[in-house]
Amino acid sequence: MAAHLQEILYIEVPTPDVTAVRRWLQEEFSLPVGEKHTTPDGIRVAISGQNSVAGEISIFVWSLQRTTYLKAFRWAETPIPGERQIKDQLTANIRLQFPHQYPVPPAAPGERSIFELLGTQYPLTVKFFQKIPNGEYDLNRAYWWEQRWRSSVLHPQQPQQVVFQTDNTTGDNPEYDLIYIGGALGVIHAAVMAKLGYRVLLIERMPFGRMNREWNISRDEFQSLINLGLFTPAEFESVIAAEYEDGFHKFFDANNPPQCRAAILHTPTVLNVAIDAEKFLDLCGAKLRAAGGEIWDETEFQRADVEPQQVIVSCRYLPTGTAKTCTGRLLVDAMGTASPIAWQLNGKRAFDSVCPTVGAVISDGFPAGVWDSRYGDVLNSHGDISRGRQLIWELFPGEGKDLTIYLFHYHQIHPDNPGSLLEMYEDFFTILPEYRRCDMDALVWKKATFGYIPGHFSVGSDDRTIAFDRLVAIGDAASLQSPLVFTGFGSLVRNLSRLTQLLDVALKHDLLSARHLNRIRAYQSNVAVTWLFSKGMMVPTGQFVPPARINSMLNTFFGILASEPPAVAEAFIKDRVDWLTFNRLALKAARLNPALLLWIWQLAGIKDLIRWLGSYLDFTLSALFGWLFAWLPNFTRACQPWLENRYPGLWFWLLAQISVPQAGASNSHRWSQRVKKPWRMEEEGGTINN
Repeated sequence: MAAHLQEILYIEVPTPDVTAVRRWLQEEFSLPVGEKHTTPDGIRVAISGQNSVAGEISIFVWSLQRTTYLKAFRWAETPIPGERQIKDQLTANIRLQFPHQYPVPPAAPGERSIFELLGTQYPLTVKFFQKIPNGEYDLNRAYWWEQRWRSSVLHPQQPQQVVFQTDNTTGDNPEYDLIYIGGALGVIHAAVMAKLGYRVLLIERMPFGRMNREWNISRDEFQSLINLGLFTPAEFESVIAAEYEDGFHKFFDANNPPQCRAAILHTPTVLNVAIDAEKFLDLCGAKLRAAGGEIWDETEFQRADVEPQQVIVSCRYLPTGTAKTCTGRLLVDAMGTASPIAWQLNGKRAFDSVCPTVGAVISDGFPAGVWDSRYGDVLNSHGDISRGRQLIWELFPGEGKDLTIYLFHYHQIHPDNPGSLLEMYEDFFTILPEYRRCDMDALVWKKATFGYIPGHFSVGSDDRTIAFDRLVAIGDAASLQSPLVFTGFGSLVRNLSRLTQLLDVALKHDLLSARHLNRIRAYQSNVAVTWLFSKGMMVPTGQFVPPARINSMLNTFFGILASEPPAVAEAFIKDRVDWLTFNRLALKAARLNPALLLWIWQLAGIKDLIRWLGSYLDFTLSALFGWLFAWLPNFTRACQPWLENRYPGLWFWLLAQISVPQAGASNSHRWSQRVKKPWRMEEEGGTINN
């Protein structure tokens, strides 16, 4: 029988300098056995037997995704004498020669511009930010965001104290009912509450309406904003930048085992509506002002002093440095991942994971045929693990020829490796042509999009502190989003009806202690239980993982979703999966790929697996509660006329219990419709067609 090639080694060498790796392999690596011959991309090792050549091993390297990969193939039917020695020594030596590197951005610029500061370390990032409108401002913002994030990770035990409590009373007639800090997600909720008649102030650090992220959603999810009366169907249509026919999910599988290769998953109603974020925010701002609310933009939050009857917020107007103060009954933290309030309330466990996310809106320059704007690329990878990260792309069509493209990875926060926006941007500008064919110099850049999207691994609904007396967090600051594709925007919109109802009751009855406000959260047990899924997509800092491992795991599960009816995939990705479906899919994945549990265990570790069992138990009990107490919403509705005014605390607790999504959001929606909602503005509502 003729000899054939057999792959015997596949590793990643975490450096973009493939030339250095090839030179080391050819000139410095010492073979334990065999004779080395140089080839254009590596070496060939001839191993002699007793009377002839026993076989050959070909070792070569190549570059992709700003890193280096190495493979070794045996030219023989059976293992060659000394083969294992060569593999083991090669792997050990190359790990020593090319260890993981976690670059740190240079220190603050001083008199230099941000372009001068970063030009040496991040040359492509500087080159293309110079072509982006407001590029210098945005690169400065990305730099300082990363610096602030790094500082928070490096000093988790010394979070800056910004919330202070005092027994002193300086007044009992606050100017506002609600003060929101953070104008992106904050303005949505603020506008709703202002339309309910509350006195609302929104404080935003940036010029209002400007943000470095784009939003996608589906029509049925946006319907909640229409049901609440914030938007009319016509207004919703006016903020749609684009709507595509189908969305694709596909992960690189060329190096995966056969059982870990998958068909494309189609999700035509997931994130298929691109929102014009600035137009959307401007409309929310106009509605807030029309309802009597106020907006202080370019104003930075400094501290909050909580008194028995009010909260005093101190801030600074950035253009002049002027100090400003205001008083309110309740402070709402919508500052996102950089929120100093979230860090103070949760100390070392502010966040468990993060997705460093970078990208841009590109208005033109892609050759014809590169992408059809009738479709979205919801999740895609075009290679294996790169420098300890599984890079994932998202592509969403926008208005006209606009394409919004993101690059991100799931990341386990570590002091030596907090996660870098600037490294990701250098990757983005280097490997974008690998993902979608293009001439980078021909692209027309419209806007930079970037941010840290946090994650929190919840064991139960009370696992994370989101409130203080007269203070509550929403959105990314609360870190209660899906671990897959949704950020705080999706979580807020899907839960807005519930959060509004609970907040309205809390304000109406002055239930503004931390004990009550901690129940106003977007926690879902069916979302919390899936955090192990995202944990399995993170490479622990300092560890080397088989390059195809994460793509194999992703393809296993998404291949199962592709084989299911479309409604099942949609429910899973939109955080609506119920207990029975979750367990059926998990068992199906274990049957298809028995190694899956071992892989997750290796990446997550025994400690997090035990924590996950707590999440699963909470999910199970939540589902059981939903089945056993299906009568509770009707009972609560019947009790409302006499219970709410007599025992408002009990009424609030019952309302919080029955509005928690039980074994899936669809069930929760059905429950919430049974409870009387006097605060809804149905006369301004309507329905959008799918």
